Amino acid sequence: MPNLEHPAYPAATLLHLESLVPCRESQVSMLLSIFGERQQFTFPSIFIYGHTSSGKTYVMQTLLNTLELPHVFVNCVEYFTSRLLLEEILIQLQSCCSEAEQTSHVPCDTFNDFVRLFKQAVVSRELQDQTLYIVLDRAEQLREMEANILPAFLRLQELTDRNVTVVLLSEIVWELFRPNIGCFEPFTLYFPDYSIGHLQKILSQNHPPEYSADFYAAYINILLGVFYMVCRDLKELQHLAVLNFSKYCEPVVRGEANERDTRKLWKNIEPHLKKAMQTVYLREISSSQWERLQCGNGEPGQLKGLSAHTHVELPYYSKFLLIAAYLASYNPVRTDKRFFLKHHGKIRKTNFMKKHEKTSNHLLGPKPFPLDRLLAILYSIVDNRVAPTANIFSQITSLVTLQLLSMVGHNDQLDGPRYKCTVSLDFIRAIAR
Repeated sequence: MPNLEHPAYPAATLLHLESLVPCRESQVSMLLSIFGERQQFTFPSIFIYGHTSSGKTYVMQTLLNTLELPHVFVNCVEYFTSRLLLEEILIQLQSCCSEAEQTSHVPCDTFNDFVRLFKQAVVSRELQDQTLYIVLDRAEQLREMEANILPAFLRLQELTDRNVTVVLLSEIVWELFRPNIGCFEPFTLYFPDYSIGHLQKILSQNHPPEYSADFYAAYINILLGVFYMVCRDLKELQHLAVLNFSKYCEPVVRGEANERDTRKLWKNIEPHLKKAMQTVYLREISSSQWERLQCGNGEPGQLKGLSAHTHVELPYYSKFLLIAAYLASYNPVRTDKRFFLKHHGKIRKTNFMKKHEKTSNHLLGPKPFPLDRLLAILYSIVDNRVAPTANIFSQITSLVTLQLLSMVGHNDQLDGPRYKCTVSLDFIRAIAR
């Protein structure tokens, strides 16, 4: 028995639609209720929002294509001006009118021209008898266009006096769209993030035919156990699942283990997943490069372009500033004399053996430090004498802009600005070399 029910569509079509949109049955059911039957007028505008990779675009495309509803689908990033956007809608509208004759390209400079040309385009019998859907993906780009574009799209049904619905897909909430002058309020629908159970179900559907579904589901479970805390993006997880599955199967292919020896399979895949953690979201290497890296059992740094963020090119003094910032963030203030002065006097060992100091400072995270301490450490680690010029201060600002340093507190503090180093020890080691 299908979860999706609608009197206007056969049960077989709804069952097929349900199989194409797993874990999004409630959202599809809501959209079907809003759409109603083909000839009925529906909401003039619908606003669908949710985080990236939550299925908004895929669900809408699958729904409209499976039910064979007349629609126009436009990405607002690709058509970034109002003229390009309006002309693309008219071009797609002419192509979906099977009975309409193909006309030459007509420029559309204003929304008044668009309304007139839209009425002329919707002349075929099949478009007059059913709702036409205009889907605008990445709709947040509409805020960069003329002020009348977004309110006009929200009232397109009223302006054209046609059975048309505009669907806006966005990653931000409607409150960031609403114009100051007021406009027609669309029907809003939220797509929540996929839970770990949803991701497990969706990713397990793509199992290779030569392996059992339980074997691939166990692999997906391991993959999510490693990456779920740092990555919730379905597309990124699908990419990682395809890249690393061959390594997971190696013991089975060689005959060293069967599909139920999860411990052996985990021991084989664990080091490769650790390597993949270094490049999640970054796409620093191609899939073919990653496969060569796995076959060669090499370290990630052996391939050009991998972990390039540890080889950032910085100006000469910026490197010393970053090293000084790291030392200031992870070393206590009272150790500065010991580390950076030649004649620091006698230091009693008992001062450094307190119980609460046994915890590594790297585990406690970076501590904020004032600007004068940063400059004092800089002067001690640079061989030649450095003058506190405007060039030095501008390089500190550049490091903050690059997010290698972060400013802590407010700018109106009497004791001056305070900073915190945000890079890792490996990063500092690479720069220090």
